[in-house]
Amino acid sequence: MPFIVSALPAAPFQPLFGLSDAALATRGAVRRIVDAKPGFPCRVSLQDAEPGETVLLLNYEHQPADTPFRASHAIYVREGQAAAELSENEIPTLFRHRVMSLRAFSDEGMMLAAEVAPGAELEVAVERLLATPQVAYLHAHYAAMGCYAARIDRPDARPAASMMSAASG
Repeated sequence: MPFIVSALPAAPFQPLFGLSDAALATRGAVRRIVDAKPGFPCRVSLQDAEPGETVLLLNYEHQPADTPFRASHAIYVREGQAAAELSENEIPTLFRHRVMSLRAFSDEGMMLAAEVAPGAELEVAVERLLATPQVAYLHAHYAAMGCYAARIDRPDARPAASMMSAASG
């Protein structure tokens, strides 16, 4: 079962980097200087940030559906990064050394299934979940912290960028 992993678009986040720390705080966001790798996975570049880089830690509503599964969580975003564009069936390198949680959703935003898998075995879990016809899309989360990582779709059902562009806060 082919799939595509989608990063978040950069545009909604870039203006935040020009804000003062006080202005970020009013939005529930904080600026951090990366001090370790891995540890700061960017949701735009789908790469671990490098030590010395600036990242923002903010809340992002990744599941806006008006269901009991509506959700937001903390994410990191690197300054000045373009959105990653992955090939079909490509798993981002930063997923490979982490345990991932996959959550399968219907078109209506209801969770239908979930699996936890080591990053090295992620393709099998993704393909198994997407093989269920009622599953419209998957959300990948970092299992340890529970933070949203990326959306996964069948290539023919990839969402428009506008559907993934609203940063909360």
